[in-house]
Amino acid sequence: MTTPDLDTELTQEREHLTASRAALRRMREHAEALYRTGDTVTGDPYSAETLGTTLRRRIVELADDPTTPLFFGKLDFAVERRPAGPAQVPAQVPAHDAERYHIGRRHVVDDRGEPMVLDWRAPLSRAFYRASARDPQGVATRRRFGFQAGVLTSFEDEHLDRGEELGTASRILTEEIERPRVGPMRDIVATIQPEQDELVRAAIEESVCVQGAPGTGKTAVGLHRAAFLLYLHRERLRRSGVLIVGPNRAFLHYIAAVLPALGEVDVIQSTVDGLLATKPTADDSPQAQRVKHDARMAEVLRRAIDGYVRKPTGPIQVSDGAYRWRLSEDVLRRVVDDVRREHPPHAVGRERVRARVVSLLQRQVEARSGESPGEAWVRRTGRSATVTGFLDEVWPAVTAGALVHQVLSDPSRAGAGILTEAEQAALRWARPPRSVRSARWSAADAVLVDEAAGLIDRLPSFGHVVVDEAQDLSPMQCRAIARRSEHGSLTLLGDLAQGTAPWATRDWSATMEHLGKPGTAVVPLTVGFRVPDAVVTLANRLLPALEVDVPAARSLRHDGWLRITQATDLDAQAVTEVRGALDHDGSVGVIAADAAVPRLSAALRAAGIDPGDAEDGDRVTLLPATLAKGLEYDHVVVVEPAEIVAAEPRGLNRLYVVLTRAVSRLSVVHREPLPQSLTGGDQHAHPIHRDRP
Repeated sequence: MTTPDLDTELTQEREHLTASRAALRRMREHAEALYRTGDTVTGDPYSAETLGTTLRRRIVELADDPTTPLFFGKLDFAVERRPAGPAQVPAQVPAHDAERYHIGRRHVVDDRGEPMVLDWRAPLSRAFYRASARDPQGVATRRRFGFQAGVLTSFEDEHLDRGEELGTASRILTEEIERPRVGPMRDIVATIQPEQDELVRAAIEESVCVQGAPGTGKTAVGLHRAAFLLYLHRERLRRSGVLIVGPNRAFLHYIAAVLPALGEVDVIQSTVDGLLATKPTADDSPQAQRVKHDARMAEVLRRAIDGYVRKPTGPIQVSDGAYRWRLSEDVLRRVVDDVRREHPPHAVGRERVRARVVSLLQRQVEARSGESPGEAWVRRTGRSATVTGFLDEVWPAVTAGALVHQVLSDPSRAGAGILTEAEQAALRWARPPRSVRSARWSAADAVLVDEAAGLIDRLPSFGHVVVDEAQDLSPMQCRAIARRSEHGSLTLLGDLAQGTAPWATRDWSATMEHLGKPGTAVVPLTVGFRVPDAVVTLANRLLPALEVDVPAARSLRHDGWLRITQATDLDAQAVTEVRGALDHDGSVGVIAADAAVPRLSAALRAAGIDPGDAEDGDRVTLLPATLAKGLEYDHVVVVEPAEIVAAEPRGLNRLYVVLTRAVSRLSVVHREPLPQSLTGGDQHAHPIHRDRP
């Protein structure tokens, strides 16, 4: 029960929330009015279109969701104390001396332009996340607000100037972290921890690699860093762009709402396959996949394209109607050799050879006539049949598809000495298509075509790229991302223990090399806030068998619930577990080996439970183990761990992923013995309790 004074303060804070929402609505209405009349104040159509695009974006950024708190914290800064005395020179008073600021998801100002809510990314807001009793950073009181469906219900104060700091004992902080999750991922601006904030606010020039154990918030760190950089370098990043790369479409759907909730809408989200121009229509054998994703394929393709460049076999003569201008074979060889040594992309090199040949011809004209020929002469000569024929002989044009078609038709030509004969055989098409147009490409082929495209011409580069679940990237996929971040920085997120692809990395330094960012520091996040301690303890038992050097996770949550049940009827027990989960708030995820999903779907539907898939956002989701990565559910039901492990070479890694999807409760249902790595050889060794049939 609150005191009258606290009731008064709560009322005042609610009034401030109402006034702030009204101010945000006025800001949006002002932007809408400018948008309606923008074409009347601009001088030309291009300016009108540019202004319209800017205002449309601004209107979207100012959208208000009444169910989401507009602010979540408040800082009361202390009065700076200064020694008194006639000899003292008055110290300059900081702008925030004795001021109060509400901290929220976006900047809101009143009609005079004074801040009513300060954006969480503003420099001053850093104190909300970093200030402590040991280092108050000028903060007297930090206040956190409790909300329910957008309604302000409570607040909690930490008097840092008195040495009071709640930390993880904060009731409001704990409730926000443990709030049931239904639907897409939420932002974590209200709960960012100091070590996360340090990563979020890293400089734009700095690439960061985060080794994050399950539940440590690494995905949220990456998304919030993107939002922070867009706030700090908005115009720069709007020109160059921000890219989010995720492992699959379900994951991208899960995180899609985070950045828009923070007012950031100009971000491209894609899988690696989605970045590539070639769309797969064929499958590879496992052996072919492994070879095609190997880093050595980059050298094979480079050797193949280098084979297109040949030495001139004679002089050329170019007629301009008045004279015939001649370049000797030796001169032409020097041109080709000089350009080759510069190692430009193939198409760029072809144009450099053209330009230098025309320049040499132009000098002959100048030497004879004393005048330089005009632009029309230069263009005509460069496109003449003689010059074009010479280029086709020594530096022929080639497409990315044609280059890969050549390599896969006969890998021995470019692969000898790089790939073994067995690897060449795995690459070789059994029946080479007659033409590039008739070729059916696999997903791994699409990566090779992208590599070839990068050898031929430069690809657009983003200003910042966030890559999640990066442990599963192959070297060739890394190179595809590197081409798109050549002039920008990276935020790499992953967990070596969750590597499930055949080519999954065991060493972040190798991945950063392939991404073109060698020497990038690896920052570990080991303290979990989402996955309960009981679940983390169970999953950690798998780590010794995963053959990766990562620190074990630990969780600050001790309220979790874990039950492991051996049953003769798996489907019936899974249905029972789902029914029990529905008695609690939050989402329910049923995860099983891919082959078992149709059978479980039928069992759930027969019991009157209609599960959705990973993109539906339904209360109950049924998904194959191979799509579970990156997703979270309040209650997870894992069906038959042994079948999950047996389904693929890195099955134990997959099981580690599956077990750590639970953020409140975990039910494990099995008929076969549990994997030995999970029990240490003792089928009865479980941290909570075990039900037997």
